Amino acid sequence: MNIDPATRDQILGAVPSLRAFAISLSGNVDRADDLVQETMLRALANINSFQPGTNMSAWLFTILRNLFRSEYRKRKREVEDTDGSYAESLKSQPEQNSRVEFEEFRTALAKLPSDQREALILVGASGFSYEEAAEICGCAVGTIKSRVNRARGRLAGLLAIESVEDFGPDLATKAVLAETN
Repeated sequence: MNIDPATRDQILGAVPSLRAFAISLSGNVDRADDLVQETMLRALANINSFQPGTNMSAWLFTILRNLFRSEYRKRKREVEDTDGSYAESLKSQPEQNSRVEFEEFRTALAKLPSDQREALILVGASGFSYEEAAEICGCAVGTIKSRVNRARGRLAGLLAIESVEDFGPDLATKAVLAETN
């Protein structure tokens, strides 16, 4: 990037005033230095938008003020967590287990006989009553109940589900989550 010497001197001459202004805005010398540095970078990157013959200092001060205001708005949305206690309180289960479990479920569901799979999907996933599912399948209500019951039992066997506690996070994840409480 080629900047003519007069423009460069104007930019460099404004640095002390920019720094003082940044300190008055931020109240922090380190933060002010960062603001001035970012202002310089933006000014140099956009030097072509500066109109020669206009006030260089005013242009630079506008960049600095806008930068400060943008960062201030961003910081207002952030949660200060200097000691890390807020971050420690956040917990989420690892997502990859859910994906694996879903794929295992799809595989197990595909292994069911089609009549059981159909009944289970109608009643369990689609929310139809046994009567509505029986009507859709053209069979007796007792047949649908039997198919759903057998499908659930077979799925539980295929997925090695022995009780309600087997749903949700695995034992290792439960232990980790319990430890952080």
